[in-house]
Amino acid sequence: MESSNWINGEWIVPTAGEMVVHSPSDVKQEVGVIHLSSVKDVLEAGRAARNALSVWASMIPSGRGDILFKAAALLEEQADDVARLASMEMGKPISEMKGEVIRGVNLLKYYAAEGVRAVGDVIPASQDKVLQYTKRAPLGVVGIITPWNFPVAIPIWKIAPALICGNTVVWKPAEVASLSATRVTRVFAEAGLPAGVLNLVVGQGSLVGNALIEQVDLDGISFTGSTKTGMHVASIAAKRNIKYQTEMGGKNAAVILDDADLTVTVPAVLSGAFRSAGQKCTATSRIIVEKSIEGAFRDKLRDELAKIYVGSALDPKSYLGPVASQAQYETVCSYVDLAHKEAQVAAEGELQVDPQRGYYVAPLVVEGVDAQHRLVQEEIFGPVAVLLEAHDFEEALSQCNDTVYGLSASVFTRDIRRGMRFLDETQAGMVRINLESAGVEYQAPFGGMKSSSSHSREQGQAALDFYSQTKTCAVYFG
Repeated sequence: MESSNWINGEWIVPTAGEMVVHSPSDVKQEVGVIHLSSVKDVLEAGRAARNALSVWASMIPSGRGDILFKAAALLEEQADDVARLASMEMGKPISEMKGEVIRGVNLLKYYAAEGVRAVGDVIPASQDKVLQYTKRAPLGVVGIITPWNFPVAIPIWKIAPALICGNTVVWKPAEVASLSATRVTRVFAEAGLPAGVLNLVVGQGSLVGNALIEQVDLDGISFTGSTKTGMHVASIAAKRNIKYQTEMGGKNAAVILDDADLTVTVPAVLSGAFRSAGQKCTATSRIIVEKSIEGAFRDKLRDELAKIYVGSALDPKSYLGPVASQAQYETVCSYVDLAHKEAQVAAEGELQVDPQRGYYVAPLVVEGVDAQHRLVQEEIFGPVAVLLEAHDFEEALSQCNDTVYGLSASVFTRDIRRGMRFLDETQAGMVRINLESAGVEYQAPFGGMKSSSSHSREQGQAALDFYSQTKTCAVYFG
């Protein structure tokens, strides 16, 4: 497999450099070659998107929806092939990746249906014989920058609503997910998307990503990735008066109260912390437990963690696979080393694979550090979580909110009153009772508070608000 750009309806192999991709599950296995783009390539993609805008925006919405429905059908037919490539490229277990691809199918169907839904409201006018109403209008050309941890779902949950609203797109994926991005783009191409409506440019963020946000004639930009890069994107977009949306980091908590059902709680906490090797912005990385139940929780956590299977991404038994790349492995291992030096191990899993074969990190839960320790405050983005003790519900709630991030949080309790208080008082964009922190559905808004986002939302109906602008219309017919 080799990556390609798709610009103005043509497949183009860029020539600014190349990278050989090796599987994080087996670093000796070559998956494919990524061909890197230049600034010239991204500017060409921007021009193609601008030139295609008027025709695409003027197409009846149901016509745009028909193309998305066809893309959904094609992706569903090719789901196994797409999932296998994505698992080989970035290391997510094949069982999870298949679910992610089907999520992409559902996202395409969901937004395709918007082609026949209402796009505004009728508003009473103060003057007689005046019809006043609102309608959605496209933003225009939208830049989309996506991460590697959800190489199928995140691009589609940005691209599908952008397209149904009548926008054209320039998409820059993470380098580590460029083969998957090329494969997903082929689905859109096969679905009959007109030339220039979606343009894929593969390259390095420092070069291509910066050119996209700084030089391309954009009307909006949607970014998912690190907080540092997201803040850079936001600052440039604000200077250019471009509408922007950033989804960034998280340091999400699972709060376990003294009446929690541990048979429900422990599997949910483990899933939230260790599925996808902890490489989710919604992953559970802080586990806050009321003191009276801490011993029982720790014992059950150890028992269940010992059963977790860590192996190759293509092994259907794998609960978690490797982290996505050498750079990610080195970063996560630095936190593992810190944890072993400055914390105590509460529970640790084992690898069922030769650790020298790929970028494997055993799941780890540590304790014995204070609330301001780096392990508690910094996003690790790997299979490492910290166990914290709280004397009561009030302290647990306070600890939950003691972070610069505010993406997701969960509470485990049988007491609906305390559960509802948690939903009301937790400073996070997605809050849940007796469910893992990492769960979110495609039809529901996704996004965070504080430093986790630019305070907008993705997915569901909320995505349409970002990818469109409201036009108020009035007609005098007297």
